Amino acid sequence: MRRLIFLGAPGAGKGTQAKLLSEEMKLAHISTGEMLRSAVSEGSELGKKVGAIMESGQLVPDELIVELIAERIKQPDCENGYILDGFPRTVPQAEALGAMLGSVKPTVILFEVTMDDVEARLANRRSQEDRADDSDDVQRERLRVYQEQTAPLISYYDEQNMLTRVSGAGSIDEVFQKLLQALA
Repeated sequence: MRRLIFLGAPGAGKGTQAKLLSEEMKLAHISTGEMLRSAVSEGSELGKKVGAIMESGQLVPDELIVELIAERIKQPDCENGYILDGFPRTVPQAEALGAMLGSVKPTVILFEVTMDDVEARLANRRSQEDRADDSDDVQRERLRVYQEQTAPLISYYDEQNMLTRVSGAGSIDEVFQKLLQALA
């Protein structure tokens, strides 16, 4: 069973590559962002709790996300493995995931992109998709939060020899080929 974690700045290509790899390897694609946006649009209790947090560009509290993921990875479509896209986003979330998985070590893929690429991709996504969490101000805040809270995961996983770096530069297909090579 493959357990993969995709790391990278907002706009690094995690979601795009996770969708492609999910189809290629028949793995469940677990996007916390999509799960949360769905909860907000459905008006569920979780959606009511997290809607304003997400619209401000802040991270949803660790305990809510950990609970959401713990339930999600127990679902039947995760039996063959899964890709976590957008989780963990903080070291405490990574520690909670480690406790959930026990001795099983996931493969952590870091999509490395320049800030210029990230800004261009986010601007492109903003013009293509209608997401409340993609306004200029929210994107700037998400990038700030990423640097402050999520970027430390790079060292966290690197120190445990669990980190694989993949260049996120190039076309979607080029990055996908680099990802497949890294996983071979």
